[in-house]
Amino acid sequence: MARPRALSTVRAARGADFEAVTALLEALGRVEVTEATLEDARAVFRQQILDPDAHHMVAEDQRGEVVGFCSLHFRTRLNHATEEAWVPDLFVSEAARRQGVGRSLLEEAERRASERGCWHLTLESGHQRAEAHQLYRSLRMRDVGKSFSKLLGRGGRR
Repeated sequence: MARPRALSTVRAARGADFEAVTALLEALGRVEVTEATLEDARAVFRQQILDPDAHHMVAEDQRGEVVGFCSLHFRTRLNHATEEAWVPDLFVSEAARRQGVGRSLLEEAERRASERGCWHLTLESGHQRAEAHQLYRSLRMRDVGKSFSKLLGRGGRR
């Protein structure tokens, strides 16, 4: 049986969203914020939500709980006069999936990118996230490449 679509509200992330966004990113598989890294992580979050070359959005459910997060960055690329929009992080909590939350976040990212005059929108997603890939394809996104990574130094921690 299909789940009923939940109404969600997409808004700009605020400093008070740090804990909720951190929990979503940890569920995505990102490194856990510990007591030792908390203040640095909070400072990076604060800096990121104020960065004019990035838009960070959250989706709230009807109760006002953050159930999704999307990070949208604007970057210049060689041979292009306008910016590329890049989504390195898009995640919806398990309980809120298949209710239109991810679609709402991604549609808002696309709207903001178009409004800014971007020539392209690209999104990173792990191979294991097949369910999310179906959403991206339904929004006319194509799987166009591979991404390779390598941890440097202390595993990316400061």
